[in-house]
Amino acid sequence: MSNALKEQYAKVVTELRSGEKKLNVYEIPRIDKITVNVGIGSKKDEKTYKETVVKNLTEITGQRPIITKARTSIAGFKIREGDDVGVKVTLRGKRADDFFYRLVHIILPRVRDFRGLPKEGFDGHGNYTIGLTEHTVFPEISDDDVGQTHPLEVTIVTTGNSDEASTAVFTKLGFPFQGRSTDNESKEKHGS
Repeated sequence: MSNALKEQYAKVVTELRSGEKKLNVYEIPRIDKITVNVGIGSKKDEKTYKETVVKNLTEITGQRPIITKARTSIAGFKIREGDDVGVKVTLRGKRADDFFYRLVHIILPRVRDFRGLPKEGFDGHGNYTIGLTEHTVFPEISDDDVGQTHPLEVTIVTTGNSDEASTAVFTKLGFPFQGRSTDNESKEKHGS
């Protein structure tokens, strides 16, 4: 873990272990891996688009992505088995921790009109998925190099098995969920 995230996580573990439920240290979710994914299905035949996405994900994550292939043919989408349909990076260990810290403290605050992340992004097993409409929110992407923007999806996979436990840990690590006190205060001011 990065030093800042390691210190934060140690505080979270202490709080949750001494809290009301007195959780066992092994019950507290940790970040197992983070996957960053871009679908290229509609532009699978554009070689420059695919190269641009690979270059951007390499700059964003610091790791070379892989090209994902279609497992089956889907006639409605004009996709054949074996066609390139996406670009994916899986981050583990220190790279995942550093990416999580940057996501929470640098990237999400840069998103225009950001009002927090919905808690509905959990999958029922403690993992969370975020969809970003543009890759340009990452500081690694230079405004001069942006020819065409593309969306991307970030999935945070945890060792937990419940959304509630992961929500508690993510909230204490500063994850900006909707409905936190700052959102409630602004709603009260505006009479919502």
